Amino acid sequence: MCAQTAISMNIVNHGPWQELILGGQKSGKTRRAELAARDWIAGSAGRRAVYLATGQAWDEEMRVRIARHQTDRAQRVPGMQTVEAPRLLAQALQQHSNAQTLVVVDCLTLWLTNWMMPMEGVEFEPNQPLTQDWSAQRALFLEVFPRCPGPVVLVGNEIGMGVIPMGREVRAFVDALGRLNQDVAQACSRVTLMAAGLPLQLK
Repeated sequence: MCAQTAISMNIVNHGPWQELILGGQKSGKTRRAELAARDWIAGSAGRRAVYLATGQAWDEEMRVRIARHQTDRAQRVPGMQTVEAPRLLAQALQQHSNAQTLVVVDCLTLWLTNWMMPMEGVEFEPNQPLTQDWSAQRALFLEVFPRCPGPVVLVGNEIGMGVIPMGREVRAFVDALGRLNQDVAQACSRVTLMAAGLPLQLK
């Protein structure tokens, strides 16, 4: 058994947990989350996994990227259900989390993007209350996800280590993501930083 699988099996045998997996682009974040879901399902009959996708296909490159992720996910975790949750993430967690279901959230960065920098012409969830803003959704999410009855694996980007481009909106986004990552990490029982496909355990 490989070291990564052994780690995942050690986690899933101890019941519900919350793990935050952070890293840069193509660092192995999503792959690690999907392998955790695969091992969770294999650990006991009746277990299942749900993938909450926050990304939206706002251009051709993103459509190709999403399609590639879907193909890879179907191969790594056959039978895992995919649910689109670009903005109402807390509500999706409440709906799909239970003791027999592991939920993968991929990813927190695109969720924040959909609130702070939405693309024109992109449609989100139907019947979404117009009064809901980012602060309210953030507070609701931080209240809901630590109380989920089943395990939750959250994927996010660590983007604050490099040069931050000029511009008020970009700086505000980087600050908001940094604060979100800190709050989520504090609530999680496990935090992993991915680099070059290798995990570094932070918590």
